[in-house]
Amino acid sequence: MLLGEYKHSIDTKGRLAVPAKFREAITSGAIITRGLDHCLFMFAKPEWEKLAEKLVALPIAQANSRAFARLMLAGASDVSVDAQGRILIPEYLREYAGLGKQAVVAGLYNRIEVWDKEEWERYKKRTESASDEIAEKLGELGI
Repeated sequence: MLLGEYKHSIDTKGRLAVPAKFREAITSGAIITRGLDHCLFMFAKPEWEKLAEKLVALPIAQANSRAFARLMLAGASDVSVDAQGRILIPEYLREYAGLGKQAVVAGLYNRIEVWDKEEWERYKKRTESASDEIAEKLGELGI
């Protein structure tokens, strides 16, 4: 289970330290890809395989299905944790997420999200200010 929010630096080579609590989940490797809201999603390989199977099963005749599969699959890259507990984030993914020198690594149960620190703060502020409205809408869905 991946939970928590951690701030880390990204070095000049594009390496990001993975929080120690998350490393065990990705010791056998992980996949990092374009996420939603202009962050990156990182999945342990077993979780990625579950998602990838669902993506390739989407109807190819629907434009939204093709677009979402392309976003997630074409942007995906294998990553592994080095001896210092870091992963190398490819440049095209750093650009997509607007990653600067500071990042936030957030655990969301079955995935890790990587955000530019400033963008995370803006996103969090918007979401927290709308939390009552969000909770009400989720209540309508039975959550």
